Amino acid sequence: MTYKFHLLHLTAIAVVLNLSVGSSIAQLDPDASGRENQVDMNTITTAVPFLMIAPDSRSGALGDAGVALSPDGNSLHWNAAKMVFSENELETSLSYAPWLRALVDDMNLAYLTMNRKINKRQAYGLALRYFSLGNITFTDQVGTTIRDIQPAELSLDAGFSQKFTDKFSGGVAGRFVHSNLTGGTSVSGAESKPGIAVAADVSVFYSNKNANWGGKKGTFNYGMNISNIGSKMSYTETAARDFIPANLRLGVAYTMELDDYNDITFTIDGNKLLVPTAPVYDQQDGNTIVSGYSNDVGTATGIVQSFYDAPGIVDFNDDGTYSILPGSIFREEMREINLGGGLEYTFSDVFAFRTGYFFEHWSKGNRQFITMGAGMKYTVFTIDLSYLVSTTQTNPLANTLRFTLRMQFSDLLDVGSAVN
Repeated sequence: MTYKFHLLHLTAIAVVLNLSVGSSIAQLDPDASGRENQVDMNTITTAVPFLMIAPDSRSGALGDAGVALSPDGNSLHWNAAKMVFSENELETSLSYAPWLRALVDDMNLAYLTMNRKINKRQAYGLALRYFSLGNITFTDQVGTTIRDIQPAELSLDAGFSQKFTDKFSGGVAGRFVHSNLTGGTSVSGAESKPGIAVAADVSVFYSNKNANWGGKKGTFNYGMNISNIGSKMSYTETAARDFIPANLRLGVAYTMELDDYNDITFTIDGNKLLVPTAPVYDQQDGNTIVSGYSNDVGTATGIVQSFYDAPGIVDFNDDGTYSILPGSIFREEMREINLGGGLEYTFSDVFAFRTGYFFEHWSKGNRQFITMGAGMKYTVFTIDLSYLVSTTQTNPLANTLRFTLRMQFSDLLDVGSAVN
C-alpha cells in the first residue's frame, strides 16, 4: 500500500482506516424525492477506529453484536461485566482477520485475550489487540521517496468483573493505546510521533436463566458497555488532538433450549459513537456555526454533546440567510445509531451456525452487510469462522473473513473453594 505523504496526510490515513468509510462533504441522496426526504452526508470520524472493529468470529457472524451474548473468551472487548458469568474457570481466544481486502492485501488485525475467574463472584481479563497497516511508502510533494515503514496500532487491555447478585454484574476495563502511523518521519520541519491515549470502559450485565417461554427453557441477557472513555490523540506537537471512539453499546440476547441437544439464540445491539458531530458553518465567512455545536471540546463535554449536536439539514439562500429543515436534527441524531444482530443455532454445544445483519445509515458511513459463520468444538478447543457480504456497492469491508481459536478450561481448580 503506497501513500504520497506530507503532514496533512495523517488525516487522510485516519479517514481510510475509519470504520465509517465515507465522506464528510455535504451531499444529497440522489434517490430521495422532496427536500424533506433528502439527507446531508455527515460522517463521524475518530482516531484509532481499529478499537471498534469486531475482533472475533462469533460476534463477527452475528452482525457485530456481542454486548449481551453469553460470555466467552472475547468478553473483555464486548462487555467486561460478562466475564464473571462464564461457566469456565479459564478461557483464552486468538483471533485473526485480514482487513479491508477490497482496498489492500497486507492489512490485518490480531486479537489475543484471556478471561480468568478468581472465585464465583469475581473475574479478570487481559487482552492484546494488534492492527498492522501493511507497508506504506512515504514521499514528499514532488514524489521523491522518503522511506518505507510498516505502521501499526495496538492496545493493551485489563478488566475486572464483579457479581452484585446472582443475576447482575458490573465491570470496568482500562486500555492503553499506541498508534504509530508515521515511524517518526519529519515533514516540513514538523516532527511526527506515535499517538498515545489511555481509556476506560464501564459495563453492566444481567442474565436470567429462568426466562422460560412457550413451554421451553430460556435465558435472557441484557448488556450495556460505555467504552473508550479517554484522552484525545495527536500525531504531532502542533496538530489538533482527535477524539478516540468513545462508544455506547446496548443489547439483548435470548437463548431458547429447543430440546436437550438444540439451542437457538437471538441477539441485537444498538450502537452510538459518543463523539461530537461536525457542525454546519456559514457559507460566506466559513467560521460561524449556523447549526450544531463546536466539536473542539473536551472528552466529557463531547460525550454529553454527542446526544444533541447533530446539525440537521441547512438550506442557504443566495442572500446569505439560511433555514434548518424542521425535524432534520432529530432524524440525524437517530441515524447515528447503528443496529446489528443475528441468530445462532447450536447442537449439543459442539456445532454452531450463525447469521446476522449490520445496518448503518448511508449518511453516517453506509456500512450495511450480511454476516454468516460457523463454529465447531472438540474437547477444550473451539474453532469459529465468519464471513461478511456487503449489501452496498464498492464497500471496502466486502468479503471480510475472520478466524478465531478459543480454549475453555473448567476444572483447573475448585473455584467455589476460593469464596470466603
